[in-house]
Amino acid sequence: MNLKLGLFSLILFTVSLAVSLLLTAIVKKLAIKADFVAHPKADRFHKSIIPMGGGIAIFATIVLFCLAAIVAVKTISIDSCPILSDNCPAEYLENFAGKIFQLCGILIAASVLFLLGLWDDIKGFGPFLKLAVQFAVAFLAAYFAEVRVEFFIESKIITSALSAFWIVLIMNAFNFLDNMDGASAGIALVVTIILFFAAALAGQVFIAGFAMVFAGTLAGFLVFNFFPASIFMGDAGSLVVGFFVAMLTLRTDYYQQSSGGQIHAVLMPLIIMALPLYDFTSVCLLRISQGKSPFVGDTQHFSHRLNKRGLSQKQTVLTLYLATFCTGAAAIVLKNAPLGYAILIFIQTIAVLAIIAILETAGKNDGQ
Repeated sequence: MNLKLGLFSLILFTVSLAVSLLLTAIVKKLAIKADFVAHPKADRFHKSIIPMGGGIAIFATIVLFCLAAIVAVKTISIDSCPILSDNCPAEYLENFAGKIFQLCGILIAASVLFLLGLWDDIKGFGPFLKLAVQFAVAFLAAYFAEVRVEFFIESKIITSALSAFWIVLIMNAFNFLDNMDGASAGIALVVTIILFFAAALAGQVFIAGFAMVFAGTLAGFLVFNFFPASIFMGDAGSLVVGFFVAMLTLRTDYYQQSSGGQIHAVLMPLIIMALPLYDFTSVCLLRISQGKSPFVGDTQHFSHRLNKRGLSQKQTVLTLYLATFCTGAAAIVLKNAPLGYAILIFIQTIAVLAIIAILETAGKNDGQ
């Protein structure tokens, strides 16, 4: 990644950050006036009334930038832009205009998920109906918008089904992470920046560009959502955030047989997403062991468990950011790492999660 591409990425990040800040501030005021707020409940961690609607600002920012990109591609010659022409593979530039259909499909899928989440925030949705809609949208996005990986399998239906399972898993992982101020958005921001570097190093300029727009959007929202949060994203935000994180993990190139690299690089998404998946898995197993439905919310997430062991909310969330960075940053080198080094990276990931597990079972205090 050279200086020009770095500057271009920084501009995208800064502008999307500014737009996200503005829209989040506007939505926050409107949510208060409309009484679109979250009230304290037994199964929720916050203790005061907080405006909802952060997901509206997140979704609107991303849509605005995607529409702007479509207009730019249709009206501006990409070859006339030195930043793009100097850094994109020629075939990628030539085919980008043909990808607009896929981008529109991604936006449609995100729109359905956004409306699903918004309705759930306002009226409430049964977990199984919501899950069914998520799978349907994820499969259609994987099949028609090519938000999938091939897994070295030729069947489009099978790869779409596997990709849909991954998308739904990541969406719900980030929905689960939205349990403490700044947790879901901050972890998504760390993951997205890591995926940006992975895409940039693979020469995927437009994927990297979208990652920077997404990162700026998350950072703008996080200004309001970090402890003490003054607005929540709700399901309308967490489903959209999870969907775009999943999309980035599926569209980033980790291994290309024609250009060399190590085949174990295809496991990069698992390493990058290790911490969100740990939370999702651990809390589901904990609820099932207690005879509860894994879809019923509570305050038993690993962030809550850390807080109850003595960490403040800020310390808890910052610990999760650092743990995500430690596992994710190491995953970037998997592409060219020999098997021995790859094994060490996997061991490091397990060790980081083990540290989290040890902290969860440390001596108790009141967590304040």
